[in-house]
Amino acid sequence: MGDPPSPTLQDSPANETDAQRASTTERSGSDGDRPDRTAIVVARDAADPDTTEIRRLAAAAGYAVVDALTQRRREDGQYNVGRGKAEELARRVAETDPDAVLFDSELTPGQYSSLTALLPDGVRVVDRHRLVLDIFEAGAGGKAARLQVELAKLRYERPRVRETEERTHMQRAAETGSRLVDIEKRIRTVERKLDTLADRASERRAERREQGFDLVAIAGYTNAGKSTLLHRLADDLSIAETAPEHADLDGVAEVEDRLFKTLETTTRRATIDGRRVLLTDTVGLVDGIPHDLVASFSATLDAVADSDAALLVVDASDSAAEMRGKLRVSLAEIDEPRGELLVALNKTDLGDEDDLAERRRAVGEVAGDRVDEIVAVSALDGAGVGRLADTVVDALPDERAEFDLPNTGETQAFLAWAHDRGRVAVEYAGERVRVEFSARPAVVERARSRAATIRAD
Repeated sequence: MGDPPSPTLQDSPANETDAQRASTTERSGSDGDRPDRTAIVVARDAADPDTTEIRRLAAAAGYAVVDALTQRRREDGQYNVGRGKAEELARRVAETDPDAVLFDSELTPGQYSSLTALLPDGVRVVDRHRLVLDIFEAGAGGKAARLQVELAKLRYERPRVRETEERTHMQRAAETGSRLVDIEKRIRTVERKLDTLADRASERRAERREQGFDLVAIAGYTNAGKSTLLHRLADDLSIAETAPEHADLDGVAEVEDRLFKTLETTTRRATIDGRRVLLTDTVGLVDGIPHDLVASFSATLDAVADSDAALLVVDASDSAAEMRGKLRVSLAEIDEPRGELLVALNKTDLGDEDDLAERRRAVGEVAGDRVDEIVAVSALDGAGVGRLADTVVDALPDERAEFDLPNTGETQAFLAWAHDRGRVAVEYAGERVRVEFSARPAVVERARSRAATIRAD
């Protein structure tokens, strides 16, 4: 048995299942991964405050949760929580001596200042948005990811700096220079750099289509099982692997039950019913982050908008209400793909048929006609993955052509080219070769042009 769940201060009854599940997640890592920072988490909501996700965010950021406080009420302008609850928080901080207090909501600059003044010196006050950015920053490896995190942080800081400078009537800024002006200049610089990287990514996607690949993006709420599904579908990955050591097209594919493990896109090859597919696992989405901050990661999410088909992975083990909320967040932040949007109801091994039927209805109610197909799967044990693969193939652009060609070296070169870009069936009849070729429409058109130039020796 592990340690008991952290004590919770609250105005409303505790959701013990949520708290216990979060506590289990926090303790699930190895001793080498044990957090070296501690925190108190705070959740306030007018209807149903819940610390489950802020606990998981805390764990992802390297904090061990030592206490929790919830309050059912509307937002207080000074402290976010009510004055009495804020004073109780200050006492708990004095007792437990945490490194930080993590709020499961956005704090205004004024609330931040009030809380900092109320709490003991040295305790960091972090709201949900800043915590998510810290997690993103820790996971940013490539140039694009680092720039996207920097842009998100700058956009987070800009309104706070603006409010501070407006309150000081720009007196200090006039003497020492405006930090707001510096931030806005840097935002423009980073945006230009990201635009350049986005153009290069778009060019790479165009080149891959020219090579005969179909592009399929995997999107969804964080921890829905996107990376696990990538391992299930990709040619050179398996569920048993968590950090395979081989050459990637883009990124390293990992599977771990942790928020925001996927920050940068990861692209892997897959062969689905003969189709040559590139699967791209995108950044996990999360609720409560302003749209302009999410927009900072457009270079990552562009993979969805520019896909031939998109798989939106939904965690079917969530309650119907929780699943609806996460699905709304996901649909709000991803753009319509070029092709069809398919929903993969994942983790069906954790429920029964009645649960699955309820989740299907919930997806239909939330997504409406934005979703073309709903497929139930378990990426972990493989159930339903075959049907999902068939559904993906059916959603991809396809065209077929037949050719009657002379049996020459030029035709053999054409066949080699065609095999690299689509599906080929060949029948030899004396001096003639009958070819059936299926591929993306643009590739089939190129095949027609090539075949038209082939002449008998």
